[in-house]
Amino acid sequence: MQTEWLKNGLHLNFRIHPLGLAIALVYAFAYWLAREVSMDQFYLPAGIRIAALLLTPLRLWPYLLVGEYCYFAFARYPLIDRYGWTWFVVSSAVLMPAVMLITHLHRRIMSSRAGVWLICVAAVSTVTVTTLNLLIPYLLWPNPPAAGFGTDAVRFLVGDFIGILTIAPLALLWTHRKEAFVLQTGLMVPTVICLVLMAFVGFATLWIPAAPGPAKTNILLLLALPAIALTCMHGWRGAAVSVPTWSLIVRLTMPASGMADSFDPAAFSAQQSLALVGIALLAVGTCFSHYYQELRIHKLEKERALCHSRAAHTATEKELRSRVLDIRQLSEGFDASLSDVAEWLKTKGHQDLAGGLLKVTALHSRKFREQVTMVYPTSLEHVGLYLALQIGGIDEAWKATERVAPHRLTGDPCRLSVGLQLAAYRTIIDAVSLLLDREPGQIQIRARCGASADIRGIVVSVAIQDPHHSLSSETLAAAIERLTGRPLAYGGTIQCRRNRIRILLLEQADSDADSKAVAARRRSAQR
Repeated sequence: MQTEWLKNGLHLNFRIHPLGLAIALVYAFAYWLAREVSMDQFYLPAGIRIAALLLTPLRLWPYLLVGEYCYFAFARYPLIDRYGWTWFVVSSAVLMPAVMLITHLHRRIMSSRAGVWLICVAAVSTVTVTTLNLLIPYLLWPNPPAAGFGTDAVRFLVGDFIGILTIAPLALLWTHRKEAFVLQTGLMVPTVICLVLMAFVGFATLWIPAAPGPAKTNILLLLALPAIALTCMHGWRGAAVSVPTWSLIVRLTMPASGMADSFDPAAFSAQQSLALVGIALLAVGTCFSHYYQELRIHKLEKERALCHSRAAHTATEKELRSRVLDIRQLSEGFDASLSDVAEWLKTKGHQDLAGGLLKVTALHSRKFREQVTMVYPTSLEHVGLYLALQIGGIDEAWKATERVAPHRLTGDPCRLSVGLQLAAYRTIIDAVSLLLDREPGQIQIRARCGASADIRGIVVSVAIQDPHHSLSSETLAAAIERLTGRPLAYGGTIQCRRNRIRILLLEQADSDADSKAVAARRRSAQR
């Protein structure tokens, strides 16, 4: 069994995808076209190679290898007589597999650090490909090239790296197109201005006839300013657009034919600066994007937590409301039964007993209703927060203490949602109870409702009337601990200063459908 494959041989099954063949042809054509407009100091095929690996699924990478081999076979076959078959085969076979290996090893961190990932891939692949391109001719050419290894190395390194920075960032941007990215409306105009400014500087460089080298370099370096601005506004995505744009403008200003030996010293100086600034922009842009995304996630989580907290408070209030309605029905049933008993006593001639029973029933019924309103103020839904504080059972309880002064209430609370009014109601009661238990002196309640732009809210102040009195540290700690929940749930704050507790509750103006219903019920009640 172990030697059966020696007798029968191996059966290999290859499946050729039409899409793969199309990818190979497109890649070969793109490689040829990029080579036609390239030179040593601006080598676009290096960028085409990285971009193709980014855009193509891993299972179709072999077709990219076929496409590159097809181009090399077409471009280098006429050079076989001059440089030999060994150079033709080896130099064509090793470049793409080396870059594939580098890209595959870096794919794990691609999603979290896009800009840094691209810089690392560009640097490693540039060094690797340049080393192979310089080393193979020295080893395999019949007549090795003359001296100038250092000059060629610098040109090749800068050219390959600039080529990658010209094309690969756009491909990386396309691969991340499905990620959540919100373009802020306020940044539209500055973004357009930066792009127009880059185009204007590029055309201005083309229009200046026979500009000296230093002047041309200085003009091209001005493109760094809008590139930095785009990076600051949009993170690594801004760098992924601005750096290729800058590189293309530099290439358009080169009075070169596209031959391998052509060279532009002024543009080369700008390209070296472009390489360094491009690295910095992609790295800094990645940091901006990373921390912005973390801040955005934190903000969303905070909003979700506040939403859940408001929902929990609303659910609790609904449960209390349901129980209060049930208790009221029971109370009304008891009152009706006692009234029937009193009427029966009257018919039997017990007038005094019936009158006493009615008086006791009325007294207990009134106190019962006061206690029920303290559980849930149903009057708040009809007349608003302020009147609910003045006509409910809580007002009677405060009057009994003889320590709560008349309230100072301004604004229209009925413009606020029922949920916000209930939160303010509970917070006011808790704050007054806290001061009644822990601090001496008269207590004053002030409240003011208002609106600003799309925000509505209420400011409440529960204070000791004596301006020279200061709340104790224990009271301040208890106030922060017991009263912070509802203000935070409604996007507000709580502050304890000197003799007062100040509470702010806010809500979006577009979430006030129930407040409109409250206002309508209040108007109908006033009629």
